[in-house]
Amino acid sequence: MHESHPQRGGATRRSVLAAGLATGVVAALGSAGVAAASSARGASTAGSTLGSGWLADPAAAVRPKFRWWWPDGLVDPAEIAREIDQMADAGFGGAEIAAVHHSVTDSSVLDTAHHGWGSGPWRDGVAAALRQAARRGLTVDLTLGPSWPVAVPGVTPDDDAAVKELAYGKATLTAGAAFDGPVPAPVYAAASGVSVQKLFAVQAARVNTAYSSGKATGLDAASVTDLTSKVSGGNLAWTPPDSGTWVVLSYWLRGSGQQPEAGPHSSPAAYVVDHFSAAGTAAVTRYWDDVIITPTLRKLLKAAGGAFFEDSVELETKGLQWTPALPDAFLQHTGRPLLPYLPAIVLDNSNQIFAFDAQLTQEIRHDFWETVSGLFNEHHVRALRDWAHSHGMKHRAQPYGLQTDAIASATILDIPEGESLGFKNLDDYRCLAGGRDMAGNRILSCEAGAYAGGAYNTTWDKFLRTMGGAYAAGVNQTVIHGFSYANLPGVSWPGYAAFSPYGGAPGYGESWGPRQPTWRHVPDIADYLARVHKVLQSGVARADIAVFRQTGYTATGIGASWLTSTGIPLGWTHQFLSGPTLDLPNAHVSGKRLAPDGPAYKALFLEGDFFYGSNPTLAVADARTLLKFAKAGLPTVLLGAFDQALTPGVPDDGETTQLRAITAQLLALPNVRKVTDKTLVGAAFADLGVTSDVRYAVSSTLLNAHRATADADFYYLCNGKHAETVKPAVALVDHDVTLRGTHGSGVVPYLLDPWTGKVARLARYTQDGDAFTFRVTLQPGETLVVALGRPALFGDRNGRLPHAVDTAADSVRFTSAGLAVRAAQGGDYSTRLSNGRTVTARIPATPAPVTLTDWTLAVDDWQPGATATTTKVVKHTLKLDALLPWSQIDELADVGGIGRYRTTVTLPKSWSSAMGAVLQVGSVSDTCRVTVNGTRLDPVDRINPVVDLGGHLRRGDNTIEIEVATPLFNRLRVSNPAVFGTSARQSYGLVGPVQLVPYAEQTVA
Repeated sequence: MHESHPQRGGATRRSVLAAGLATGVVAALGSAGVAAASSARGASTAGSTLGSGWLADPAAAVRPKFRWWWPDGLVDPAEIAREIDQMADAGFGGAEIAAVHHSVTDSSVLDTAHHGWGSGPWRDGVAAALRQAARRGLTVDLTLGPSWPVAVPGVTPDDDAAVKELAYGKATLTAGAAFDGPVPAPVYAAASGVSVQKLFAVQAARVNTAYSSGKATGLDAASVTDLTSKVSGGNLAWTPPDSGTWVVLSYWLRGSGQQPEAGPHSSPAAYVVDHFSAAGTAAVTRYWDDVIITPTLRKLLKAAGGAFFEDSVELETKGLQWTPALPDAFLQHTGRPLLPYLPAIVLDNSNQIFAFDAQLTQEIRHDFWETVSGLFNEHHVRALRDWAHSHGMKHRAQPYGLQTDAIASATILDIPEGESLGFKNLDDYRCLAGGRDMAGNRILSCEAGAYAGGAYNTTWDKFLRTMGGAYAAGVNQTVIHGFSYANLPGVSWPGYAAFSPYGGAPGYGESWGPRQPTWRHVPDIADYLARVHKVLQSGVARADIAVFRQTGYTATGIGASWLTSTGIPLGWTHQFLSGPTLDLPNAHVSGKRLAPDGPAYKALFLEGDFFYGSNPTLAVADARTLLKFAKAGLPTVLLGAFDQALTPGVPDDGETTQLRAITAQLLALPNVRKVTDKTLVGAAFADLGVTSDVRYAVSSTLLNAHRATADADFYYLCNGKHAETVKPAVALVDHDVTLRGTHGSGVVPYLLDPWTGKVARLARYTQDGDAFTFRVTLQPGETLVVALGRPALFGDRNGRLPHAVDTAADSVRFTSAGLAVRAAQGGDYSTRLSNGRTVTARIPATPAPVTLTDWTLAVDDWQPGATATTTKVVKHTLKLDALLPWSQIDELADVGGIGRYRTTVTLPKSWSSAMGAVLQVGSVSDTCRVTVNGTRLDPVDRINPVVDLGGHLRRGDNTIEIEVATPLFNRLRVSNPAVFGTSARQSYGLVGPVQLVPYAEQTVA
């Protein structure tokens, strides 16, 4: 939905300036023209020297990418090349080819025999994409199968390589009854295409209602009896040993018959492979090596290939996920046979149906899913990564969707990925970030901007608000959802869209590209995202606390006690680790820091396992490692009764005693604290002398991420929220922030503007050793980037000048002439400098602020053209004496397109070169650019559209133009009412209020 910006009418000149300039970003960086997007991108990289142009023009490698939706192989190579050019010209770094056509309901449109995924035309399209990408310096990623989960043609549901399920059947025997007849059939019939199912085992167990919970029937674990050997000719005859109520359970091994999402995509049809076996992975790699990767394609992958990609692991079955090697793997992992535990593991449509006593059931299920996780990570994630490397490619994947250790998966993947749609809050990203950083990898990617019903109504400010918090949680690459191929037979204007219509309504996500009016301004967005990525891919990530999680799931929304609720609002940062991360080379302590060459965690935090009853569980091997860390000096805080710790799985004889002996040693150390109340966690850190790198004196919605390089510490700050559903809405942040550097006290702070690429030294702050304190004022969703580094970084020439520690002026900034103060009202303003001097600036009187209400509006109204991919532009010109959304202007009520608002401002003869003005744009939807007297200014911050007009104003008449581009939704309401007509009009255009606030500036040092 459209999100309007807060109204700011009635503000004083001082408060308006403070809102836009208190951070020093706009004022310190000034204004300059911005060049049009070009296909030739800068050659800088994330690790290059921090020179004057370091931030200005990031290389393609750090630029955002698109998820590129193709209707399988029904694509034209010439059009594919054009679309690569469109992305390159707009400032994007690559695309991921995905076969997605949820909007296509007529199966005759897509002929899988001739244009399916993996077909000759599809391969020709891929070659065209790679060839043009190589020319333009972009990279192309390829999904490992059509849609998701991973599948390839030629695998049938009955093959060893196909995904498997364990289905169950049951019969209940009342007191005294016997069983005599066919083995119970599966509760659910096999899926279409599955012709083989094998009886795996038959068991009986006595019912014990004391163990029943919810819909799960309680069973006595000791009563489980294997009856498989008693089956003859498909029949079973068995009499229970007592008069209790018993159940007879049958287990059937078969293919689940799952096909990739929204198929069919190929001929023959593709079926999902077994994600837990070597056979399943081999089927994928063999198909690619034998069918898809021709010698030509192999060369093109070397030239422009990026990564092979997997979407989230959405294996669907009404039974239990299975692979034939599971029993042996379970025995090897636990030392115990799996079959006696099956009743507590088997599932009915994802629901548990039988249970032993609660603790035993939790232990069994933990052991089972830990075994599955090991198989998944070894036979699927690691094997596919190694195969990708053999082709000079990387492996990027969303390693979640099952009850597997996604944190461990993130350590294996070249590029783990999360998603803004499926992740419930920022802690889901922090799980993957922990795995990435402990493994010493660099990228955490995000499938970004998928909104239900978002087709043709998603605004870039909504996208930026969503991503602002994700970047603070560790994301540093964006794959935007998405870019649709242009055309398909039977589609309507403005062209083929992968997800729209979806069930007859607007579908998921946007179809970005030239079909959108905002594409005219998209280079500004792409440059902003690229600069954020560049900062957040520099050096290594730093986090304050390592949260050890016994179960490494993600996409759950489950965070960490105190840290998530209280610590983050005070500036703390944390990441999650799981058991396998403790075996990595980075997992050592030096200087009281865990992983000192990486995240350099200052402390470790451990609490009960939220996924298993919040019990204080810890594996013996992990306990030994945590004890080793603590003995090496790592401060450690445990929340819960870890003096009575339990093993997470079924314990071996004496294992619990052994575990508690280790935890007793751990708790006895002087740098270890145990608390029983989560509100005391912060006090425990303080007692251990652990402080955060970023500190706020008040609880705040400010989020932060820290990256450390050999030259500087980078801090990314965002006024965001932990989850999209958090109430109330985020409000203005306006408070002091303290940042701590890692390069000693001889550094200075710099402001990096990701919208313009400019860097300037921060002009007002206080310093205490390696800690720097300054004021931060950010609107909801707004971001700020600060670097702490030596003087003269980024080409700065003011490094030796004193800075301001206090001033009565509205703001202070460094200019080419030195330190200058700025104020909106005339008068004498004193400024105290860091060298102890106090200087006074006499600011001349400036004109009063003016609210701009009279505008000429020229609109390019985008309408359906002669074909589905051509657009007709109808011109409208209006005189406005007040700003209103287009939906409230009769002539524009159903319009989407580009509007150019023009007005004239007359400044008095007293206007001088010492004066300037801030243009407060107010509410605008969606993207905009500002031109003054014919000069286009720097890109406008979409979240806080306050523009410093600098020296572009002159005495007399001045022409100000604000160009606004909107989504197409309002036009589609009338051009395609069957899909879009039931939704209300959206508020597009410039709503304001637009204020011009003059100021004057004087150099003081």
